[in-house]
Amino acid sequence: MVNYYLRRTARIPLTILAVATLSFGLIRLLPGGPFTQLRIQLIRQGVPAEQVNARIEALQNIRPDAPLWQQYLDYIVGVFQLDLGQSISLNKPVMDVLARALPWTVFLVVTSTVLMFVVGVLIGAVQAYWEGSKFDQLASGASIFLMSVPYYIFAVIFVFFLGFQWRVFPTGNAVARGIEAGLTPEYIVSVLRHATLPILAFAIGGIGSTALNMRGNGIQVLGEEYVEVARLRGLSDGRIATRYVASNAILPMYTGLLLLIGFRLGGTVVLEQIFSYPGLGYYLIQAVNANDYPLMMGCFLVITTTLVVAVYVADMTYGLIDPRISAGDSDGY
Repeated sequence: MVNYYLRRTARIPLTILAVATLSFGLIRLLPGGPFTQLRIQLIRQGVPAEQVNARIEALQNIRPDAPLWQQYLDYIVGVFQLDLGQSISLNKPVMDVLARALPWTVFLVVTSTVLMFVVGVLIGAVQAYWEGSKFDQLASGASIFLMSVPYYIFAVIFVFFLGFQWRVFPTGNAVARGIEAGLTPEYIVSVLRHATLPILAFAIGGIGSTALNMRGNGIQVLGEEYVEVARLRGLSDGRIATRYVASNAILPMYTGLLLLIGFRLGGTVVLEQIFSYPGLGYYLIQAVNANDYPLMMGCFLVITTTLVVAVYVADMTYGLIDPRISAGDSDGY
């Protein structure tokens, strides 16, 4: 078992290296390459031609006149030193921009995913217990509808009606301007009000799929003997549905939950753009529009690394959550 954990842990830096290599290669496949665009931008900004290469090296920590393999080594060394260069459009270190944006994105993703998971699990557990009832039919139909509508449709609807038309919630930024950051009631309320619409839009679409998955798992659990024993003891339907059915049917969904958090980080690109929410997705779009290659590569790297870490945590903790799964067995997938 120790060897299993060591192998899984050793794969983390190798996977991050592969992600960084892929990011390095994809950026250079863009039309004209990153250095051509950078040269044009710098010359337009009035940088003398003889200083352009030095300026590019300062921005990206890569020597543009060096061989490709040397540029690759410079980039990889910078990645492992957490030095991703300087943003061209924002004129700030990329790590500073990412450090400021990442907490907002994580807040949106984790809160919306937990809300989606909790509500979906509760609805699915009740559906499984009351299989075939009118509630089950209505909830199944609503779940299929929610699954078929992309989250950004809900986001646009919320922005238009609750933001612009009725002005119930703010539609831009993560906190009201003029409020200093701190654990004050004013700051916390402002953060929650600005995050309400993005969280609801991101969560509501996933409730349907979670409820249907929970319903399928719950129906299987309902055939177990301990559920029949609970019924014979005279326990209430609600307690059986939530405590006995939910607690056991939820185990197969645990890994999917952590993976979903990682995948949904990439899904915030459209969401944050709609709400002008200053997270990773928002800055990624800004970087693409401005041809800001250092910031673009930094956003790619952080999003994919987060997914790798989520897979690792799910793999390491699933055996602790469900003792029936051993480390040796899980190594097979």
